[in-house]
Amino acid sequence: MKEAIIVATGRKDYEELITVWESSVRATHYFLSENDIITYRSLILNEYFDQVRLYAIKIGEEVMGFTGINKKSIQMLFIRPDARGKGLGKRLIDFAKKEHDAYMVDVNEQNEQAVGFYQKLGFVTIERSEIDGAGKPFPILTMALQA
Repeated sequence: MKEAIIVATGRKDYEELITVWESSVRATHYFLSENDIITYRSLILNEYFDQVRLYAIKIGEEVMGFTGINKKSIQMLFIRPDARGKGLGKRLIDFAKKEHDAYMVDVNEQNEQAVGFYQKLGFVTIERSEIDGAGKPFPILTMALQA
């Protein structure tokens, strides 16, 4: 198997990244309706991607997942369903910590797999919001690595 590499991405990659996002969300965010997914897809493509530094993890030419970092916070991390459980998410977290000194992450509380993933890596909840960044009733946990 080829080595996974992490590369900076940009606007030209948005379509490929949103495809990864959608497949990941459909596999993990059971609490979202079809309308929610359509709404978020548009917000991510038209606003959120532009607010973060995006990095993809690739095997060969294929994007397996990506992260979006803003200052010291991991704002998004999504892995293709068929690539989960292979250490790619941890690689992206390690990259964010090492290259960007990122030590915080926002995660949907209802995405229990993601919450467990971050807890396993040493993140603890430091804050909880009843609503997400779009004002929708999906609680968000702000988690941070403990020193």
